[in-house]
Amino acid sequence: MRRRHPMTVSGAHETTVQNPVPPQDLSGVVGHRFIYTYANGWQYEMYVKNATTIDYRIHSGLVGGRWVKDQHVDLVQLDDDDYKISWNEPTGTSVSVNVLPGKRRLHGVIFFPRWVEEHGRRTALYQNDHLDEMRTYRDEGPTYPIYVVPEFAKITLFEFVGPDDETVISASPVELPQGWSDRSN
Repeated sequence: MRRRHPMTVSGAHETTVQNPVPPQDLSGVVGHRFIYTYANGWQYEMYVKNATTIDYRIHSGLVGGRWVKDQHVDLVQLDDDDYKISWNEPTGTSVSVNVLPGKRRLHGVIFFPRWVEEHGRRTALYQNDHLDEMRTYRDEGPTYPIYVVPEFAKITLFEFVGPDDETVISASPVELPQGWSDRSN
């Protein structure tokens, strides 16, 4: 059974082989929206809705225009101001992102199945309304070779908007006002 991480686990302890999970304080990222741009120019937006769920929009890049709500994730705190968010999508794409809010730095690795690399525009929509279609594309493939995109990103906007707010990401990137994702703080 998969272990769930509560938002805050109190009581410091040394990480050991027998006790490998350090204390988890996810309050530095849960309830936050952040916009980030990878070194390759792709711009993304993520809202950490709670300790197990994100919503996101992709403003530009291979699958620009895509947006997703209620993506289940594995979220952990690796160290002070260092979080890892990982997930697998119905498309077969897997993602792992390290977020360092204080440094405004992010590193992501995206593992695109071959079909997404070849036909990324098929995913540039509101995924939640097309789950069966995404699974069909995934199952039809091709899957291999996997297109791996490891990139650093600069976080240009990082703001607390509160947890479990369905309005934070509620429209596609193309429905937003011109320059909306260019905001910074």
